[in-house]
Amino acid sequence: MPSAEERRRARTILGRLKKRYPDAGTALEYRDPWQLLVATVLSAQTTDANVNRVTPGLFARWPLPEDLAEGSPEEVEAMIYSTGYYRQKARAIIALSADLVERFEGEVPADLDALTSLRGVGRKTASVVLAEAFGRPAIAVDTHVGRLARRLSLSAAHDPAKVEADLRALYPVREWAGISMRFILFGREVCLARRPRCESCPLADRCPYPGRGS
Repeated sequence: MPSAEERRRARTILGRLKKRYPDAGTALEYRDPWQLLVATVLSAQTTDANVNRVTPGLFARWPLPEDLAEGSPEEVEAMIYSTGYYRQKARAIIALSADLVERFEGEVPADLDALTSLRGVGRKTASVVLAEAFGRPAIAVDTHVGRLARRLSLSAAHDPAKVEADLRALYPVREWAGISMRFILFGREVCLARRPRCESCPLADRCPYPGRGS
C-alpha cells in the first residue's frame, strides 16, 4: 500500500492536471454506450479523429447492435478500412454486438466483468466505456497512462493491469473516472514518448524522469 506521502504527491499531480484539463473527456463521438464501445475498439492503433470520420457512416448503416451483429464482414471491413487492422476490428465489433444481443438484450452492461466477457473487449476498452458513458469509477490504462505513471513514479509496472492497480491504490474511488483522459491528454501534449517537453512541464518539480530538463 502507498504511504500517506505518496498519496499526497499523487493528489498534487492529479490536481494540476485537473486545473489544466477541467473538462477532460474522450474525443470519440458517440450517442450511447454501444456507439462508444464500438468506437473505442476502432480507436486502437489510430487517432480519435480518424475514428470519428468513420463512425457516422458505420452507425447510419447499422444503427443498433442487432443490425451490426448481422452485418457482412466484408461490408464492415470496407466501412472501417481507414482505421487500420480493419479485418480484426470488423470481426471484433460484429462479435461484441452479437454477444450484446444474445446475452444482454442489446444493452451495454455497466459492469467491468460483464463488459470484458464480450468478445473483442479488453479491460482498457471496458474501463473507457464505464468512465465515459456511465460515469463509473474506472481507470483505463493505455500507452500514455502507463508511460506517465512510470515517469512520475506512480507505478513501476509495465503490465497495464498492475499499473491500474497502483493508480487505484493511490487515488480515492471518486477520482478514478477522471484520471485516464487527463493523463492521455497530457501525454499527447507535453509528456511525449520520445521528446517530452520537460522545459514547459507543470509537473517538472514532481517528476524524477531522467530526461527532465534535457
